[in-house]
Amino acid sequence: MFTRATPTPSLADRVPPHAFFIVSAVFHYLGPSFAVLLFASLAPPGVAWLRIASAGLVFALWRRPWRAWAGLNARDRWVVIAMGAVLALMNTAFYEAIARLPLATVGAIEFLGPIALAALGFRSRRNFAALSFAVAGVWLLTDARLAGEPLGYVLSFANCALFVLYIFLGHRMSAGGGGVSGVDRLALSMLVAAVAALPFGFRDAAPAFADFWLLAAAVGVGVSSSVIPYVCDQLAMRRLPRASFALLLSLLPASAAAIGVLVLGQVPTSVEVVGIGLVIAGVALHRSEG
Repeated sequence: MFTRATPTPSLADRVPPHAFFIVSAVFHYLGPSFAVLLFASLAPPGVAWLRIASAGLVFALWRRPWRAWAGLNARDRWVVIAMGAVLALMNTAFYEAIARLPLATVGAIEFLGPIALAALGFRSRRNFAALSFAVAGVWLLTDARLAGEPLGYVLSFANCALFVLYIFLGHRMSAGGGGVSGVDRLALSMLVAAVAALPFGFRDAAPAFADFWLLAAAVGVGVSSSVIPYVCDQLAMRRLPRASFALLLSLLPASAAAIGVLVLGQVPTSVEVVGIGLVIAGVALHRSEG
C-alpha cells in the first residue's frame, strides 16, 4: 500500500515566525533612520514616494503581482486597494512626523492605536491597565515637546491611526485564499500605493533623478523600509495568532529608540525614556483577539 509523500516545507515555513518579526522590528525603523539623513537633500514627501515607488518596483520585478489580480474576488480586490491607500498615507505622514520629532517618539505614539482598540474591543482589566500605561507614556512624550512641534504630533497621531488600519488589513491579506498569497497581495497594494502617493510626492522626489547616488540611497531606503519589513510581517502574521503578534509589537518602540540613538544620535531625555518605557509596557501587556 502506497502512502502519499508529505510535502517538503518551504524555507519560509522552516524559519520560526518570531525570527521574521525580529528582522521586521530591526528594518521597520532602520530604513526610516536612513531616510532622515536624506531630508537634507529631499523633502519628506519626496523621500516617502521614492520609498514606496522603489518598493513597488522591486515587488513588480520579483512577484509580477498583476498576474494574481484575476485570482482575487471583488472583496479581496478592495482590501488590496484599501491597503495601498493606507500605505501611501501612512508612509507620508510617518516621514513628515520624523522630520519634526525624534524617531523614538513617533515610534511610541504609533502603538497607542492598537492598544486602545484592544482595550475597547476586549474589556479586561489587563487591557485597560495596558492602555493606562500607553496613555501615560504618550502624555510624557507629547508634553516634553508639544509646544515646539504641534504639527509633528498631529502627523504622528495620524500615522498611529493608519498603523491600526495597516495591521487590520495586513491580517486580512495574510490569510491568502484563492491561490493568491499574502505577499502577492502586498505587492499589488504597493503598486497601488505608488500611484496614490504620486500627486503629493513626485515633485519633491524629482531632484533624485538627476543624482545617481541620491537615487540609489532612496531605493535602498525603499527596500529596507518597505520590502524587507512588510514581507517579514506577512510571513509572521500568516503563522502567529494576533495575540502573539501583538505581544511582539512591544519590540518596535524599543527598536525605534535604539536605532534613533545609534544611527541618528537622538539620545532621549530621562522623561522621554520613562515615556517610551511605559508605552513598551503597555504594548507588551495588552491582548487582542486570536
